Amino acid sequence: MPPTTVGCPTPADPRRCWVPRGVYAPQADTRLLRRALHREPITDRTDVLDLGTGSGALAVEAARLGGRVTAVDISWRAVAATWLNGVLNGQSLRVRHGDLASAVPGRRFDLVLANPPYVPAPGAAPPRGPARAWDAGPDGRLLIDRVCDSAPAVLHPTGALLLVHSQLCGVDATLARLTEAGLRAEVVDRTRLPFGPVLRSRLGWLRDRGLANGDTTEELVVIRGRHR
Repeated sequence: MPPTTVGCPTPADPRRCWVPRGVYAPQADTRLLRRALHREPITDRTDVLDLGTGSGALAVEAARLGGRVTAVDISWRAVAATWLNGVLNGQSLRVRHGDLASAVPGRRFDLVLANPPYVPAPGAAPPRGPARAWDAGPDGRLLIDRVCDSAPAVLHPTGALLLVHSQLCGVDATLARLTEAGLRAEVVDRTRLPFGPVLRSRLGWLRDRGLANGDTTEELVVIRGRHR
C-alpha cells in the first residue's frame, strides 16, 4: 500500500494527515479518542504526551487545541509522519523516537493520550512489519498493561490519562490494572462497530478463545484515569 494523505482524523476535516506504509492510519478509535480529547480543559499551559502517536493525528489535534505536545513512537516511520503532519497542519510538536514513556524519562504531563496496538493475535512471537501497528499478543494487552503501569509516573498529580482500546482485550482488566497502579479509572466514552478485515481474518481463532461468538462487532471504549 503506497503512502496516502487522508483526513486527519475524519474525512470531513480539512486538516491533512500523511500516512506512510506501516504506520497506523486514523480510524474509528482515533475519532473516539479525539472526541474525549475535546472534553479536556486544554490551554497553552497544558503539557500533553501522545504515546504511540502513529501518524500523529491526535498529537496534531491536541496542539491545535493549544497544548504543548510531545509525541512518541518506536517506529521511525511514525516519527517522520508525525513531524511532517505537524508541519502540514501548522502545529509545533516535539517528536521523540522511543519505547512508550521511556522516551521521556523524568518528565510529567497534564494529559497522556494512548491508542496502543490492542488486537488479539495468534502465537507468542512479537508482531513484525505493519502488524506492529495493531497486533498485541494473544490477549491484546502487550502494550496496554505497560501503559497502565507507567501512567502514574508520567502524570502530574492533577493530570489525566485517556486510553482507547477494544472490549476484546478486557475493559475490566484495564480498570483493575489502573486501580492497582494508583489511579481512579472509568469508561468515559464508547462506540460499537463491525469487525474490520484483521478481526474477520481470524474469526475462527477468536471464537475458539471465546472472544467472539455469533456477534461480529466490537465495542471500543475510552478509559480515563487520574490520580486519586
